[in-house]
Amino acid sequence: MNKEPIIIVAGEPNSIFFEIFFKSIKKNRYKSPLIIIGSKELLEKQMIKLGFFYKINTIDKNFNNFKKLNNKMINLINVKYKFKNCFEDISNKSNDYIEETFDVALKIIVKNNFSKLINGPISKKHFLKGKTLGMTEYLAKKTRKNNNIAMLIFNKKLSVSPITTHLALKDVHKHISKKKIYTHVELITEFYKKNFKKKPKIAITGLNPHCESNFKKSEENTSIIPAIKKLKNQKFRVEGPFPADTIFIKEHFKKFDVIIGMYHDQVLTPLKALFGFDAINITLGLPFVRISPDHGPNSSMLGKNLSDPTSLMKALKFLDK
Repeated sequence: MNKEPIIIVAGEPNSIFFEIFFKSIKKNRYKSPLIIIGSKELLEKQMIKLGFFYKINTIDKNFNNFKKLNNKMINLINVKYKFKNCFEDISNKSNDYIEETFDVALKIIVKNNFSKLINGPISKKHFLKGKTLGMTEYLAKKTRKNNNIAMLIFNKKLSVSPITTHLALKDVHKHISKKKIYTHVELITEFYKKNFKKKPKIAITGLNPHCESNFKKSEENTSIIPAIKKLKNQKFRVEGPFPADTIFIKEHFKKFDVIIGMYHDQVLTPLKALFGFDAINITLGLPFVRISPDHGPNSSMLGKNLSDPTSLMKALKFLDK
């Protein structure tokens, strides 16, 4: 084997992932072998329905023979999944299947010391209910890295990172701390230095409108400003806090590589307005690089063959080194 394979967890079976995967391998040739983990029967049925034609190279779950990989075919580790129709509504019945696909992937990664994982979109409402806030936290828990991770939505022109992820807005302020801000800046700086040989310039937003408040103990005063001062003293390239309503104006954001925000939609909404699906979701701080397309299962588009594969292609190209 010349190159380390990219491990791909298919994710929610009732999603557009197989469709965008078929489109991604049709449009591009990847140097790294691709190993997808999911239901062979479902993949075959969706492939026929969507009008794609690929041969499948089935691999055992205890995979250790790299000579069997063949990128002229789909390298597949089969995880069984019962279904009546290959395009169904999302429900809890897929939870055990999804859990098994991740368990198989993590065992292969640990056993072979692999470092590249992509997962298809997951329904947080069904799969993660009662477990964790999001897939970032789910994988952090699985790998025992709970307190030292960060979500980075990466685009070459501008990336964003929320300090809190899938929290209700009423709870966001409770989870902002100087330590979390330090962790995000440190992980993002390490990522940019490793991958791009540069120390990134990072903007940090406030939480309250205009970074102001009419009460004494605002999050800006208690956490955000002290964290920025400390990081500056440690020679990190950080500025802020900036009001979230103006930092994404072109003449402002183009000065930075990354904008760190205090909550999920504060930074993801403007990024998607600017770049659409041209971004990938990277989890920093895990023992491997984990990437997912920056969109959900999109079940309303299931079976229509109209879904955009851009984000998955970006993820594959990023890891195809």
